[in-house]
Amino acid sequence: MNQGIREFTAIVERDGVHQPVLDAQNGEELMHVQPGVSIVLGSHPPESPGTLYISTKQVVWLSDTNRTKGYAVDFLSISLHAVSRDPEAYTSPCIYAQIETGADEDESDGSDEECNGVLVLSKITEMRLVPSDPNQLDSLFDVFCECAELNPEPIEDNEEEEHNWIFSADQLEDEATGDDSEPSIAIGQSNGDHDLARTVLELQINDQRFEDAEEMEHEADRVEAAAPLAPSVLRRHLE
Repeated sequence: MNQGIREFTAIVERDGVHQPVLDAQNGEELMHVQPGVSIVLGSHPPESPGTLYISTKQVVWLSDTNRTKGYAVDFLSISLHAVSRDPEAYTSPCIYAQIETGADEDESDGSDEECNGVLVLSKITEMRLVPSDPNQLDSLFDVFCECAELNPEPIEDNEEEEHNWIFSADQLEDEATGDDSEPSIAIGQSNGDHDLARTVLELQINDQRFEDAEEMEHEADRVEAAAPLAPSVLRRHLE
């Protein structure tokens, strides 16, 4: 389930620098560090500049002024990311991202992003990352793309069942003979959709019947054409 943006508190100090704690045991690696980046959550004003950490699993932003403040979002929760340089869209060039929160659309429409002065992160569906140097946008975008490819959206089991309706020739033959042995799969798997397999098989059988009928018709034409020649051939044989 997508978590959306969340507070990030797993912070350690190394050599006087506050850094995020990554899940190294599960293969998470740091891919890019970009200082001087402001974060904008939803329609709220930008936070004071901080440092952006991009790992193979998530995007982490840590404040430079408040060492206990940070936000993170998994790449699986980022449904879209793009470079935005249009001043009508936002006043500063930035990386724009749309966030999936896992909540219903009506619950995450951004109308109540704040409650009693406290930011409600579960309502945030947009994020902007504004580097102090706009020339860094393209490199940030490339890292986003690379890490997004490392985190493909998982496929649900029911989605696989809905789309696995391509059958191999061996499977169609087994449907006809009733062979229960496991066929060698050349194209795809039926996932138990025998009705569709039978329909495709019947189409193939009907095609074969049409071919047999055409062959019989051609054979009859050949016999009929050869029949008038039979008496003359017989006379030559008697002479």
